[in-house]
Amino acid sequence: MTPADDGADGVARAPRVPGPRRSADDHADLTGRPEPEEPVEEPDVPVLSHGVLKSLLGAWALSACSAGETAAVEAHLTECGPCADEALRLRDAVALLHRDRDLDLDPLLRSRVLENCLGRRPARIPVPGWVTPYDAETARLDALLRDIGESEWHAPVRLKWYEEDRPVRRKATVAGVIGHLFAVDGLVAGALGLDDPLGAGTPELSPSERTEAFWSGLERPPGRALREPWRDQSHALIRTASFAGRGVADLTVTYKDFALPLRDSLLERAFECWLHADDIAHAVAYPYDPPCGAHLHEMIDLATRLLPAALAGRRRSGLAAPARQLVAAGAPGRSLHLEVEGAGGGHWYIALDSPAAVGDPDQAVAQVAMEGVEFCQLVAGRVSPEEAAAGQDGDREAIRDVLAAAASLSRL
Repeated sequence: MTPADDGADGVARAPRVPGPRRSADDHADLTGRPEPEEPVEEPDVPVLSHGVLKSLLGAWALSACSAGETAAVEAHLTECGPCADEALRLRDAVALLHRDRDLDLDPLLRSRVLENCLGRRPARIPVPGWVTPYDAETARLDALLRDIGESEWHAPVRLKWYEEDRPVRRKATVAGVIGHLFAVDGLVAGALGLDDPLGAGTPELSPSERTEAFWSGLERPPGRALREPWRDQSHALIRTASFAGRGVADLTVTYKDFALPLRDSLLERAFECWLHADDIAHAVAYPYDPPCGAHLHEMIDLATRLLPAALAGRRRSGLAAPARQLVAAGAPGRSLHLEVEGAGGGHWYIALDSPAAVGDPDQAVAQVAMEGVEFCQLVAGRVSPEEAAAGQDGDREAIRDVLAAAASLSRL
């Protein structure tokens, strides 16, 4: 604001307030060409009352007045001290609203908003704690699917898992992966008395066989239309499990070659939902984070509980070394200490010689240290046993057998 001056009559007048500065982007020529001279036209200055001029101060600060109104307001500000003070306050407020900033959104903004919403929004229906990992992972995948375009539903996705110590690969699309989740979730739906996506009377099939049957039954390549039935089914599973009461957690879900209680089955489905969402995210170049630490810990715990039986199965097939020290069921036996670092980490002791034995720190003969997401990638068949372990110590044979058994848990 310019200092006050005395007019020709010696009377002190209010200081002159310069008008709001226009943005350089509004009038700058960025081409480097000389600007042609244009004749300057003097605006017609209307004669306005004090009340009208005062009401125009907000528009003047926002550069929203006409040329004539601007001239009238600025002429008035040289004569009226209260209006000049108000004009300064308004102009400073507008400057705060127009602070220079990068218009690109923070790439992590969406993840933070979703995490905050999923973590804090109270549920109208209480969801049991053992259902929340599946609830969270299906919601995160659904948010990804809502964000991608129609063409990205046909983006190629490379699926990978292990069979008999050999990596197996299969080409699919984003829509095909959702169809796979939809078909295998149908096993849980059937156990809860809900409709099977493969139809009534479908014989008992393994997850891979159900997927192949679902894919072959489609009349055309799947697309975005699969999202809604998959999401409706996941909502139905969560709602049914929530209303069914405590006893439903122990309901048996059969996968043809093995079975899990519903509590573990929904945790396994949450694990697969996350891993396949990560596959989709890589295919469409979408940022995607691992599950929260508490849910990741539960997924790792499930895998470690399945490892002794997987190790025994490999031993019967001649793919693992014979047992060295058989013990009675429930007794402590020779163990491998698995130390998982990072979010969801912890310490687990895996029985080596019998699936009915109990892992014992005092009988640990080997130790493996891994990061949590890396261990899950091994269990999902995304990395090989040779590439997985960051730190190894002790019985090399036990370490090799346990890592190979972890990879054998993977499937389509």
